[in-house]
Amino acid sequence: MSGLLPRVTTLVLAVTLTAATTLPCTNILVTPGASADGSAFISYAADSHDFYGELVYRPGSVNAPGTLREIVEWDTGKHLGYIPEAPRTWTVVGNMNEHQVAIGETTYGGRKELRGPSGILDYGSLMQLALERATTAREAIRVIGELVAEYGYYSSGESFSISDPEEVWIFEIIGKGEGEKGAVWVARRVPDGFISAHANQARIRTFPLDDPASCLHAPDVISFAREKGFYDGPDEEFSFADVYAPLGFGGIRFCEARVWSIFRRAAPSLGLGVEYADGSHPDKRLPLWIRPDRPLGVADVMSLMRDHYEGTPLDLSKGVGAGPYACPYRWRPMTWEVDGKRYLHERAISTQQTGFSFVAQSRAALPDPIGGVFWFGVDDTYSTVYVPVYCGVTSVPPSYGEGVASLMRFSWDSAFWVFNWVANMAYARYSDIIVDIQAVQRELEGRFLADQAAVEKAALELYGESPRLAADYLTRYSVEAGESTVRRWRKLGEQLMVKYVDGNVKDRSGHVGHPPYPESWYRRIVEERGDTILVPEAKEDH
Repeated sequence: MSGLLPRVTTLVLAVTLTAATTLPCTNILVTPGASADGSAFISYAADSHDFYGELVYRPGSVNAPGTLREIVEWDTGKHLGYIPEAPRTWTVVGNMNEHQVAIGETTYGGRKELRGPSGILDYGSLMQLALERATTAREAIRVIGELVAEYGYYSSGESFSISDPEEVWIFEIIGKGEGEKGAVWVARRVPDGFISAHANQARIRTFPLDDPASCLHAPDVISFAREKGFYDGPDEEFSFADVYAPLGFGGIRFCEARVWSIFRRAAPSLGLGVEYADGSHPDKRLPLWIRPDRPLGVADVMSLMRDHYEGTPLDLSKGVGAGPYACPYRWRPMTWEVDGKRYLHERAISTQQTGFSFVAQSRAALPDPIGGVFWFGVDDTYSTVYVPVYCGVTSVPPSYGEGVASLMRFSWDSAFWVFNWVANMAYARYSDIIVDIQAVQRELEGRFLADQAAVEKAALELYGESPRLAADYLTRYSVEAGESTVRRWRKLGEQLMVKYVDGNVKDRSGHVGHPPYPESWYRRIVEERGDTILVPEAKEDH
């Protein structure tokens, strides 16, 4: 291919549309030099309609020789096999370990002929194993590379975000197809002062072949492509993404569009127009990373994860599909046909099927238990609350933990179900109810952010006396932050039910009002129904 885009035929278009609409997840990567306080950030939204969001805590352990580790596929719970356990494993809270190493992912699929299982390690197991065994992002990459070489790769194409307090990497991997053990992969360190993002489309194109400080890769990443007949150009022009995951219309409109929305908001000065996202100009390719117009803080990364393409031609809050109250959500399927023509709904960063999301914050200036904060939320990023859970905790908020409920079992004790209850209430009258939701969201997150410096100062003083004292303090703080958030959110839901019951709106005094639909919606009703709903003018009596 020599780095050239393939011609998108009708068949390829149909395949890429189908694949892209079924893939979830969005990641943002922020280097310390691009952040307001020297933090490294990665964010992740685990978007799946059949995924229950919970915060998993795995304590570290010292393991005897001969101990085996069972490998269970993250997506299905299927038993895949066993591998030797590491002599020592690190404590992991969600997707962050006790050394402030964090990992997120998005699935891009890639070439169909390479999707057959060629081993026993799925992408979810690789993330967990890397967190349990690595003390830096670079070491996590080495762990993944060595594991897939020895035990093979079970999943399709994946992009990983991997961070520690000093470095942020984007890592892309794909298997070799059924019957061929191992995987091919490449990892690039995001230059300090820059940010990156990925969203279900492979993004690493050409890369340095001999620069281990900034790029690591499988030794056969190019030779394997040659053997398979995927590539016959010079090594220096080899593009991982174009060879292993050719970009089609679906990859642009459903996947790269989310990256575009992050970049356009973080760096308006770049003037990245919608042509980078709508599929009309496949030759316009987004860069792998950009320099933001200003340094980003925790709240900025949270905000970037809250996006429906507002203010752009792809804005989901506009048009008949949004209903009378500008609801920026569309129920599946994402594509459909009318009169033999195929149409689509946009796939935004904020989406109703998110199980959980996070913003992982790592800082070199603080001891690991205090420097690493796993800002965790359940359900849709737009209406969630990110709760601070420090990576040095010894337990997590019970409402967010394992086993409280499931997709088939509702519980008022479950953060996932309480947040889903409130969000689903909002969909019917979104433009009004989201205002009430975001007021409480800002109240809670604002307090957590305002208290962060004081909490960490107290923890640092305790750490000087005993790391255990600091861990206990941060555990109590994180648990209470989560539990108080769920209590407040349930109270919010009760207030919303009272205020908006049966399509009415009550004011603070309890007066029941009947606000009309927007005039634009009345006009649409008239256009559709016309004279069938026309009230005749009263005739004068003579």
